[in-house]
Amino acid sequence: MLDTEPGAPRTPEEDIALAAAAAQPDPAEDGSAGLSALRDDVAALVEDARTYAEAEIAFQKTRAGLAGKHGARALLWAVLALVLLHIALITFAVGAVTALAPLVTIWGAIAIVVGALLVAAALLGLKASRDGKMLSAMFGSGDAR
Repeated sequence: MLDTEPGAPRTPEEDIALAAAAAQPDPAEDGSAGLSALRDDVAALVEDARTYAEAEIAFQKTRAGLAGKHGARALLWAVLALVLLHIALITFAVGAVTALAPLVTIWGAIAIVVGALLVAAALLGLKASRDGKMLSAMFGSGDAR
């Protein structure tokens, strides 16, 4: 530990001698002084543990706040990306209908584009269902299938 009291600095030999003198029990003392020192040490240990716990709680609160802020920001960007993807899909569908209209009637073009989008949505839904069942099997109880 560092010496924080003002005064002349001690040499390492003086520190060793002081530590050795402090470590040797005084034969004149009875056993109650040893218990008192032990109580003081335990009290200091409890106080250090309390300080550590308070610091850890403060750290975890700060960490949770940062995680929440960045998680909210990530969610915002994901929602904006999905909105732009939705707009792009609508634009693609309108363009496909416009391109198919001269080949088939406008109603035929709409039916083809809507049918293709419904088939794609059904395939994606089946894949999501399969993954959901896999997650359910992983985290569900062993009895459920």
